[in-house]
Amino acid sequence: MHAAGRGPGLAYNPPMKILIAKPRGFCAGVHMAVDTVQELIELIGTPIYVFHEIVHNKHVVDRFIRQGVTFVDAIDEVPEGGTVVFSAHGVSPALRARSQQRKLRMIDATCPLVTKVHVEARRYAKQGCKILLVGHAGHDEVEGTFGEAPEAITIVESPADVEHTAFQPGQQLVYLTQTTLSTDDAKIIIDAIKRKYPWCEAPPKEDICYATTNRQHAVRQIAPRADLTLVIGSKNSSNSVRLTEISRNVGTPAHLIDDESELDNAWFAGVSTLLVTAGASAPEDLVQHLIQTLLARFGGSAEEVDLIHEDMQFALPVQLRVLKSSMKG
Repeated sequence: MHAAGRGPGLAYNPPMKILIAKPRGFCAGVHMAVDTVQELIELIGTPIYVFHEIVHNKHVVDRFIRQGVTFVDAIDEVPEGGTVVFSAHGVSPALRARSQQRKLRMIDATCPLVTKVHVEARRYAKQGCKILLVGHAGHDEVEGTFGEAPEAITIVESPADVEHTAFQPGQQLVYLTQTTLSTDDAKIIIDAIKRKYPWCEAPPKEDICYATTNRQHAVRQIAPRADLTLVIGSKNSSNSVRLTEISRNVGTPAHLIDDESELDNAWFAGVSTLLVTAGASAPEDLVQHLIQTLLARFGGSAEEVDLIHEDMQFALPVQLRVLKSSMKG
């Protein structure tokens, strides 16, 4: 048993103060998507197929795999007539059409805030607008949005990408954004768009989701009080990666970890105050396991810093509700 503050190969630290950000972890869209798959398992059993990861978190995906769920990256991997769940990140109309051709039972767990961006993309494209989509090319969400109007959309990942575009003043132009971007990063690109295309319209309401914004705000406010930030989330979780970047932007080193097994004692030399948070797709039990591990290793105390109250909830997909109702009947 190590004394408080003495881990293997670790110099003495004073008892650590752990600040736990709130809000953190699951957002309403992730709750809805995860609950959708769990309810389907209980309702019809497996095999159930999910197109792409239901949310970008290794632990969530692994837990469903252990229950018999199969994750696929091509819709043709789902047997004809099978049940497929579309992930929280959304899919393109072409993929929906292909699913219909294969007579798949489709359960759409797309986050409603992503659906909002899809609707905007379709509407603006129908009006003849060209769309600058601010986001990460290749990300599941961006691929789905791009698929709504590929002839109208140009993806821009940086101010340099904006400079490489060429639209004439007479061209109607609007920008949309990936919902999980850093507000800091998005602002830099949006400012570049406004400089080059002063007439470019903004969406009626910001596309970056409330949960992403709230978690980023919490890190921005609390990280200056800490010597180190730990973010629980997977490497392919865009919003989790952004939290580490925001901490570093305000001067506090940060590490992104899937769980407590990835802790490196070298990180904690001289650290007396630590901020812990979690991306929007990271389960709360991972946060609690991390805090228990840290307290056992370093001693000290944990305190929740509650900045914003969240009470957003999304209904389960209509296809699932209809299925439940028909099975009751």
